[in-house]
Amino acid sequence: MDYKEAGVNLEAGREFVRSIQLTVQQTYRPGVLGGLGGFGGAFEIPAGYRHPVLISGTDGVGTKLKLAHALHQHHTVGIDLVAMCVNDILTSGAEPLFFLDYLATGILDPKDLQAVVSGIAQGCIQAGCALLGGETAEMPGFYQPQEYDLAGFCVGIVERDRLLDRTQVQIGDIAIGLASHGVHSNGFSLVRKVVETQQLSWGDRPEDLGGPTLGEILLEPTAIYVQAIQAAFKAGMNIHGMAHITGGGLPENLPRCHGEGQSIELDSTSWPRLPIFEWIAQQGSITEANMFDTFNMGIGYVVLVPPEQATAARDFFHDHTRGAYIIGQVVNGDGRLKGIPLVES
Repeated sequence: MDYKEAGVNLEAGREFVRSIQLTVQQTYRPGVLGGLGGFGGAFEIPAGYRHPVLISGTDGVGTKLKLAHALHQHHTVGIDLVAMCVNDILTSGAEPLFFLDYLATGILDPKDLQAVVSGIAQGCIQAGCALLGGETAEMPGFYQPQEYDLAGFCVGIVERDRLLDRTQVQIGDIAIGLASHGVHSNGFSLVRKVVETQQLSWGDRPEDLGGPTLGEILLEPTAIYVQAIQAAFKAGMNIHGMAHITGGGLPENLPRCHGEGQSIELDSTSWPRLPIFEWIAQQGSITEANMFDTFNMGIGYVVLVPPEQATAARDFFHDHTRGAYIIGQVVNGDGRLKGIPLVES
């Protein structure tokens, strides 16, 4: 026997790596040393930093991949993968430098995986970081045919005296919410349960959602906020803290960006609720508290600024994203979010 008879096609794997080289090279930025194919990727720390700090982050796409598998749509989940990582390190004030991916599959399908890598490259271009390398693992018997899993890792850089570490946040700071593009990449286990329980399909077109199929709406990739935030820094905006709204929604992620003895009080009527969230809540008979505890509810990223900059910050981000809203304020508190229903622990 040989490896191919065991289910692993080495030559197909080599051809896959060759086929994505041009796609990967399109993401390169100053600092990349060497090319694809080595045992590790090399990146030179940019010049001009006095005391550079490297910030790293890792994440995956989660069960949203089940939807991509079911619909045979693989070109957007790579953007999700990059977004989940770069948005996280962005909250420290870091500029993303480079990204690596891990792609594991049962049987390597070059066409599908090329679409995935194309999405990863597109996400890296949106974030301004280089796709420095990655790993593709063919694991027959571990994953079902035509299925794959994704994980990613990114590194960014920030000047030490500009690192956001929660100590800059002050009572009275204003929370600016940046609009999400939809469900992003969190809560899909609940979404899938709702669709299964209601005996719906991803090809259905609910009237409440305005025409697109459920699959089209739910596969909308996670917003990447890097360009907007970096532009704000360059414009001199005084940002005290930031939060990426991922798993656990606003209640879990907002407390991660402010200090002890502080809370954020939200006005949940201050931003528009995307129709997909209303539809999920109605179809699943899900309480408001559980919706907020699971989904981003239309706010994908939050920026904390001094009150005197709130209006200007909102207007700036409104011009650089799909929408921005003044959604709350930092107040004295025990860390728990205020102003929205919370799931009782």
